[in-house]
Amino acid sequence: MMRNIAILAFACVVALLGGVWYLTLRGNGSDDAFAQCRASAVAGGSAAIGGPFELLNAKGETVTDKDVITEPSLVYFGYTFCPDVCPFDAARNADAVDVLDERGYSTTPVFISIDPKRDTPEVVGDFAYNIHEKMIGLTGSPEQIKAASQAYKTYYKAQEGDDDYYLVDHTTMTYLVLPEHGFVDFFRRDVTPEQMADRVACFMDNS
Repeated sequence: MMRNIAILAFACVVALLGGVWYLTLRGNGSDDAFAQCRASAVAGGSAAIGGPFELLNAKGETVTDKDVITEPSLVYFGYTFCPDVCPFDAARNADAVDVLDERGYSTTPVFISIDPKRDTPEVVGDFAYNIHEKMIGLTGSPEQIKAASQAYKTYYKAQEGDDDYYLVDHTTMTYLVLPEHGFVDFFRRDVTPEQMADRVACFMDNS
């Protein structure tokens, strides 16, 4: 009888530990379908970033996030007069799109200007097309751009200087946005096109 009691007690302990282990994993986000794809944690969760926006496309037409993000998209905030960082980052994103295309995944690179004074629809449209034929260039009024930037928790500030020649400090991360899920992850500047493609493919496979 004592042996049976001991076995029962052991079984209860195992069950209890199993329950704690399960709850711990849930608390750590193991129920996140994209957990294996993420390389960084987002303060406040991914739902804290992204959201609706209303901007102007290369034709000067008003478009919303629903019009633009119709497939997995790599969203970047920059400006066309940027001397080096923006062209490099935009080109990296374009390369990742091509790598994904070679693997059978269709994605769209999006470039949102944070310099409405100089980046007219035509200017940002030409810039985007010269980087990649699929890249969508967007601009807008100062108010529209500010709203989009705030939605994605980005930072930008024009430096003092000549009215035509000035630099703009800004966030340099690229955001992965899925139509059905919204923002899911971000990429820093040191991520290669191949690494970006690997992670984007992971999200697409698990969406």
